[in-house]
Amino acid sequence: MNKIYPIILIFNLLAIAGLGQDRIVKTTGDTIRCQIREIGDDEVKYSLKEFKSDVIFGIDKNKVIRIIFSDGKELAFENSMFGPGQYTKQHKNALKVGFLSPLFGATSFTYERSVKPGNSWEASLGIIGLGTDIGGNSARGAYFKFGYKFIKSPDFYSKGTRFEHLLKGTYIRPEISLATYSVESTLLYDLSGGALTNGGARETNTMYALMINLGKQWVISDQFLIDWFWGIGYGTGHAYQNLAWHYAFAGGVSSFPIAITTGIRIGFLF
Repeated sequence: MNKIYPIILIFNLLAIAGLGQDRIVKTTGDTIRCQIREIGDDEVKYSLKEFKSDVIFGIDKNKVIRIIFSDGKELAFENSMFGPGQYTKQHKNALKVGFLSPLFGATSFTYERSVKPGNSWEASLGIIGLGTDIGGNSARGAYFKFGYKFIKSPDFYSKGTRFEHLLKGTYIRPEISLATYSVESTLLYDLSGGALTNGGARETNTMYALMINLGKQWVISDQFLIDWFWGIGYGTGHAYQNLAWHYAFAGGVSSFPIAITTGIRIGFLF
């Protein structure tokens, strides 16, 4: 028994020594047992018992999840680039209108919401017929779009790097589109002068597309924005007389299955 007491004493001393240390928990899951000396804007400074007390080490705060102090208190950290708390004062919603869309037979409205830094989703509604009828088909209907936006982060990292605005930057946006509308059929004749179609009747078109859009969005004073994009993908569906213009996109018919789109949107944030 006498031999056991010194061993227990040694373990107790080691435990007490461990409890007297602070712990830095890194994003990799590793833990640094140390003595915290300073917590700055970009860096945490600490000393190690293995070295002299005047030897100070530093670690980028973006590599730290939290600090557990020797008294049990904890301090959590957010990444300066992707931490949501870094953007709490910025507007996260936007309402946009297609700037040129009324000139092409439809007027479009888009709602965008930031999900997290670098990511947002968009939903668009286009009212077909609310605009100039460029095809002379008296089109009526609507189109819908839904996309998820990935906003490009900086090519390099430096301390304190962050998005200038949650909704600003170059982006890629996968998107699905649906357009359903009716157009007036044209009166066609055969060689003998007989009517082949009932001119003036309404034909219903339903078209789908899966697109990849590239674009860039500018944000002005956290109040206004300008969004420019273009996209390409595949389309399918039913189009009267293989019409190529579907207001939400062009193409996507049997003779040309490739679908293309482009646009300029302006709007405000809230």
